[in-house]
Amino acid sequence: MLYFEFYRKICAIAFRLYFLPAAFYNKRMLKLRVVAVGDVKESFYREAIAEYVKRLGKWAKTEIVEVAEASHVADPAKKRETEGEAILSKLKGKVVLTDVKGKKVTSEAIASLLDKSALEGDSELTFVIGGSNGVSPAVKSRADEVISFGDITLPHQLFRVVLLEQLYRAETIIHGSIYHK
Repeated sequence: MLYFEFYRKICAIAFRLYFLPAAFYNKRMLKLRVVAVGDVKESFYREAIAEYVKRLGKWAKTEIVEVAEASHVADPAKKRETEGEAILSKLKGKVVLTDVKGKKVTSEAIASLLDKSALEGDSELTFVIGGSNGVSPAVKSRADEVISFGDITLPHQLFRVVLLEQLYRAETIIHGSIYHK
């Protein structure tokens, strides 16, 4: 009987030690916002986006904010400025701009960014996906970090899916899930 009581206490302590870090992290649940220019037209992209937002819900409150594309403006510089004003009005917390000229990151680096932000008290992160002509200098100067997923060019709608998948992958890395291989 004494052995059983000792075993039960050891198991209870081990359980608390194992789950305490996750419980502590979840109390400071991240708020992730993706601000993107334009809307998603294809249903398969919308479904993929919804799936990753749902999966991320386990660890982060995730919001997609769409700003109108300035399709009525012909001049690319004016288009960037118009879209930039709309983007700036939606930014909250730490701002991470996605740009082909940014610092190339790995999935592990994104996980580190999210983990570091949560631990430092930056509970709200906004990821920005600019329009087809890029973003205005004002948006670039507002960004706390500028990251790149490589030199390839992706359609903006597909890039939204890729970004959300990488955010989900980052959370699985942080929480030790088997998703990341």
